[in-house]
Amino acid sequence: MKKVSVVIVTYNGVKWIEKCIKSLLQSNYPVDIVVVDNDSNDATLAVLEQFPQLHLITSDSNLGFGKANNIGIEYALKNEADYVFLLNQDTWVFDNSIEELVKTAERNPEFGIVSPMHFSGDEVTLDENFKTYFGKKTAELKEQNVVVVPFVNAAAWLVSRGCLEKVGGFEPLFGHYGEDRNYCNRVLFHNFKIAITEKSKICHDRQIVRGFKKDLVQSKYKLLSEVLDVNDSLLTSYCKGLKSVFGLPKYFGKFYPAMKVFELFFGLMMYYWELVFSIGKISKARAKARQ
Repeated sequence: MKKVSVVIVTYNGVKWIEKCIKSLLQSNYPVDIVVVDNDSNDATLAVLEQFPQLHLITSDSNLGFGKANNIGIEYALKNEADYVFLLNQDTWVFDNSIEELVKTAERNPEFGIVSPMHFSGDEVTLDENFKTYFGKKTAELKEQNVVVVPFVNAAAWLVSRGCLEKVGGFEPLFGHYGEDRNYCNRVLFHNFKIAITEKSKICHDRQIVRGFKKDLVQSKYKLLSEVLDVNDSLLTSYCKGLKSVFGLPKYFGKFYPAMKVFELFFGLMMYYWELVFSIGKISKARAKARQ
């Protein structure tokens, strides 16, 4: 039986974390559970301490999603995990969720990432963002109920050891948002595939709330992921980033008044020039991703 380590990053997750952990303990496929807490200031740690079965790593600051996951991934690999299952704190799995992911991964060693279907908290409707990613399939293995996609968000990723050893962890230049897009780009560069199996499902209990500050941060990280995309040349990547500087404000014009759209454009243009003047750091990160 292949060893699966589940890595969960927590931050003020008391609303969900008990259900998440209990669902993993009820899985018909045994797993090791590693939790990296990003300096929660609610009762998350008190809940986690009720589960001696898990390995808890605490940080004295909020490292963000990618850096905290990297700590958990490193621990899992050192403890001989064959697969690392990255799972959000606001999710829960079903009895056969992990078993079906492992079956799919074992049948298809070219899959670097295998994702389950992401349902919303009602356990019936698909998560809205996931529905978009699932709809962009590039290939289909009908006999396995599997689709191949260029991207799926990192709420629930089963990542093979081989993929992690080749691609590495999350790029630390990202804080929160965009790191999964960058990682998928790197997975594809190293000739692994990204798949979704319809035989496995998880529930992602979240509400997507729009806010200007959040949209600005996400837009900046979209530019960063485009500039760092090693599937394109450096010049092409910067050109795509510049195109987004103009395209993203146009898109957000559906949600914000003209002054806010201009503020977004100005913020993105300033950030784009920061990326231009940081070309040495960008080139170094791209070179590392290609190794």
